[in-house]
Amino acid sequence: MIVNRAVAVLAVLALLTGCGGGGGKAPTRHRAATTAPTPAVAENARPGTKDWKVGKAGAEHAIEGFADRVSVLPGESFRLFVSTTAKGYTVSAFRMGWYAGAQARKVWASPHQAGQKQAGAKTAGGTHTVTAPWQPSLTVSTRDWPEGSYLLRLDADSGAQRFVPVTVRSAATAGKVVILNGTTTWQAYNMWGGRDLYKGPGGFDGRSRAVSFDRPYDGNGAVKFLAFEQPAIALAEKTGLPLAYETDNDLHHDPRLLDGARALVTLGHDEYWSTAMRDEATKARDAGMNIAFLGANAVNRHIRFEATSLGADRLVVCYKSADEDPIKDPAEKTQDWRLSPKPRPESALIGIMYTCFPADGAWKVYQPDNWVFAGTGAREGEEFPGVIGPESDAVTRGGPTPRPIEVLAHSTVGCGTSTTTSDATYYTAKSGAGVFATGTMRWVCSMRGSACGHGVTGKAATFVSKVTENVLRAFAAGPAGRAHPARDNVKKIKPAGTGTAQGADLD
Repeated sequence: MIVNRAVAVLAVLALLTGCGGGGGKAPTRHRAATTAPTPAVAENARPGTKDWKVGKAGAEHAIEGFADRVSVLPGESFRLFVSTTAKGYTVSAFRMGWYAGAQARKVWASPHQAGQKQAGAKTAGGTHTVTAPWQPSLTVSTRDWPEGSYLLRLDADSGAQRFVPVTVRSAATAGKVVILNGTTTWQAYNMWGGRDLYKGPGGFDGRSRAVSFDRPYDGNGAVKFLAFEQPAIALAEKTGLPLAYETDNDLHHDPRLLDGARALVTLGHDEYWSTAMRDEATKARDAGMNIAFLGANAVNRHIRFEATSLGADRLVVCYKSADEDPIKDPAEKTQDWRLSPKPRPESALIGIMYTCFPADGAWKVYQPDNWVFAGTGAREGEEFPGVIGPESDAVTRGGPTPRPIEVLAHSTVGCGTSTTTSDATYYTAKSGAGVFATGTMRWVCSMRGSACGHGVTGKAATFVSKVTENVLRAFAAGPAGRAHPARDNVKKIKPAGTGTAQGADLD
């Protein structure tokens, strides 16, 4: 029944553009990405398991681990590095998806492994880079593992548990909606070993200037993935659309990664981008690929990648200061993208730019007749409490702002002790590509309703999920601007202020 229903949905998509709208013009009809059942349909029809979460983390170092590969192709192997105070442990691999609401499927389990308490964290000189100088514990083959985002759960004999995230990436993205795991941002905020890119012993000055994937993630091992990505992945897989999976590391490494892709979806918090990442996304947009930014504060920090002893692109370099960064090339200094010596504000790609932390407020509908709101019953001025936060984006005079751009939501939010505005937008490029941005980091979390906290309601979860589904379906059908050209209305709003002076006057 699940497969038949998904096939019927895909057949309808072959005839419809998705959601109407488009400035009163008759919508252009597009063929959907495929009319045959997608791998996601067959995969999510398989039995899932609800027993995939970490129920008991235990003491801080009771069990923890990391992989020597951020992502692998299906069938490739990777090594796990595990440390535990227990006598033994097992490893289970869960593919994240929909699975009739279970949201995961167990695809593999290891034999019982002998436990070993490995060395403590090691901190390197000037960059204060933290690594785990461990020996490999076991090699894991991904034979028969479908593409997707995976959580490996380490289960110690003591009952303690931790996650290790790994992506089984797609060999090709043509004709697919690409889900991008925000691995560089996961690592930027990883406090394992006492330092991340924000703080260390003594505060900001003690921070790392480069962070390594050669260490476990803090907390339960997958804090950022679960908060900012997993609910959106479950929704995307539920649609049955053709999906591909990649990571920030892959986008940096492969200059043709997005060739032929229908859409790129960045999730709740994808802040740290290299030049290669940004160039590839921009090139693909200019060739007709749609982009959905389901978060805020994206493409804000400029980074470089370097190698470690375990492989290429396993070190994320970000000094956060052009003066402190020793590299001579001004285009590769690692301060915010919008800052000197070579300012390239993120709004040139996203449409809006980061303006506020800590943000807190209601997401307020501004343009209810836009196609993204089809089926939501949204009314002008309708508000969804708690959906904006803890960081937000807005249309700014600092731009540059792509045109035409349509403001979909325009909200007043608290920003610490002051107030500002937050915007959700949709613009269309000359290539026909559509670019959607939610303007809030809490969009994906809001798919969980009251479980997200912050006053988010079940009504908001239904609304956010439906808007996201509308965007995914329209974006999967091809360059969205052909069916849904943006209706520029930016002159009707008052743009937020910003600290940069790049770009054109919105008047």
